[in-house]
Amino acid sequence: MGDELPEIISVECLRVPAKHLKPEDIDQKVEDRALDRTTKEVLKKTMKEGTDTVWDRFERQQPPCKFCSEGISCQRCAMGPCRLMGGDRTRGVCGADADLMVARNLLDTIATGAASHSDHGREVVETLLKAARGHAAGYGVKDEEKLKRLAAEYGIDAGLPINKMAEKLALAMLEEFGTIKGTMQMPNRAPAEDIELWKAAKILPRSIDREVVEAMHRVHMGVGAEYNGFLQQGMRASMADGWGGSMMGTEISDVLFGTPDINRSKVNLGVLKHDEVNISLHGHNPILSEMVIKVAGMPEMIERAKSVGAKGINLVGLCCTGNELLMRKGIHQAGNHMDQELVITTGALEVMIVDYQCIFPTLANTAACYHTKLFSTSPKATISGSYYMEITPENAYEQSRKMVIAAIDNYPNRVPERVLIPDKPMDAMVGFSVEAIKKALGGSLKPLLDVIVSGKIRGCVGIVGCNNPHVKHDYGHVTLAKELIKRDILCVETGCSSIACAKAGLMQPESIELAGKGLKEVCGSLGIPPVLHMGSCVDNSRILTLAAELAKMANVRIDQLPIAGAAPEWYSPKAVAIGSYFVGSGVSVVLGVMPHIGGSANVVKALTDDIESAVHAKFWVEPNPKNAAALLFDHIETKRKALGM
Repeated sequence: MGDELPEIISVECLRVPAKHLKPEDIDQKVEDRALDRTTKEVLKKTMKEGTDTVWDRFERQQPPCKFCSEGISCQRCAMGPCRLMGGDRTRGVCGADADLMVARNLLDTIATGAASHSDHGREVVETLLKAARGHAAGYGVKDEEKLKRLAAEYGIDAGLPINKMAEKLALAMLEEFGTIKGTMQMPNRAPAEDIELWKAAKILPRSIDREVVEAMHRVHMGVGAEYNGFLQQGMRASMADGWGGSMMGTEISDVLFGTPDINRSKVNLGVLKHDEVNISLHGHNPILSEMVIKVAGMPEMIERAKSVGAKGINLVGLCCTGNELLMRKGIHQAGNHMDQELVITTGALEVMIVDYQCIFPTLANTAACYHTKLFSTSPKATISGSYYMEITPENAYEQSRKMVIAAIDNYPNRVPERVLIPDKPMDAMVGFSVEAIKKALGGSLKPLLDVIVSGKIRGCVGIVGCNNPHVKHDYGHVTLAKELIKRDILCVETGCSSIACAKAGLMQPESIELAGKGLKEVCGSLGIPPVLHMGSCVDNSRILTLAAELAKMANVRIDQLPIAGAAPEWYSPKAVAIGSYFVGSGVSVVLGVMPHIGGSANVVKALTDDIESAVHAKFWVEPNPKNAAALLFDHIETKRKALGM
């Protein structure tokens, strides 16, 4: 088989416009931009070399357009674009006022996020189908017990042969993307009273694709003209993601690759190695990364690496693909969203392999400043200047082999004097799936419920979401988690938030010293940290499953539990969908970054106040994480009091 690479169109190395920064100015900017020690160390090198980063581009965009930031600009049709500037400009050309324009833009954002996560889930389920039919060499069922549990949930005979059961389950799930029966299966995991509440609020999803398509229909000019209708459809589309697409993505990834169990690993930019071939896996879909791991571990690849002077091959994760590998395989994690350019600027990365979502379009330009080769692998996410190697379940082995060989052959091109790898990666305990939590508690969630009822743990907060240059990198996540655990509130985390706290040492059992007396006692007795790593951003569905099981066990609705959600540094449409399905499910959420809704006082009031009467949950916006922690604590105490705890 040929190992030649496809042709690429060269792109230029992007440099920061010359500003003649003094060393002390660089030091101050580094302190202002990031919290983590290794991130700051590499960022300082990057700034001295003049390589353009997300922080530089953010700085050049200031000040932002107030019309866009408040949601009162629109490019939805060719009669515009429109901005609502006050005076005689209070309506767009079509007649849309601020309420309509803001709500329409918000629904568009939610639909984008729900589509992104759910399309990810569809690809995972399609891989199970192909594997069950023998069309995806190298893939198969890893967790048969979970497959049987899911089959039973869907009314499929758990006594069938494994491949036949997997095929029927995959078809049943794929049918729910466009079902005409008007209902979905996985919302039934919630208490019956919750489902009735969702029906009454008209947010119980009918099918995944239908809710996204209807959302996009509604935002067309001349369809929806009343803001509450947009907000309701946004909630319903997000619920189709949280209790549908994302949940399927999580559950079937477990079936294919194994349900995560508690394990130890290391995080931060220090996981790169001087004497090994470094390959970074970045994006969100585990279908690709699982095969790269298999190929990189083959004896022939190790020998090839040694033949070019390396001791071996070092795979590291980034973002949510990294989270998938971290919790299932213990693969070291180099960083989260805003570390992605810095992995390259260390000068030590031979190859970065990306799939889709949260990938900077300029990564090829960053790679052009160093010896790194960038590979894009999805037809949905092609990148100018990258080597395009499309990955499908059928060809994943051959394509992975080519990319690993390219990384090995690129190792001699590394420039030693341009390499900076920080020392001391941070230890982390990861892999807290719902199944792993039950296992740690002796097979049931009842001990967790008992310590919540007793008050040793006051409640739980799911801290999720991204990084955003509006917030000092990782500061929002880490500060909020520290403030909560000292108040005896257990934190469960996914996505970039989980990596932020892992880099800060909050996912080591020793971090219980920062926790309150009750939480310290509980976590200390189990040998676990007070901040639990639950996976990638689609794995927010694990938090929904955990909440649903606790609510059923306590014989209450989800919204009655002493729990809440938080997204201190969110940036993406996916995060808006996540926040919406949390609130729709009855879990109030505090946001650290204001959504683009400030131009409509009615929409703001609807989401932060009025919505509570329908779903018993709402949004808050609080940029200061210490204030957010106090707000969440008060909320949890109110819930406890209502339950008579």
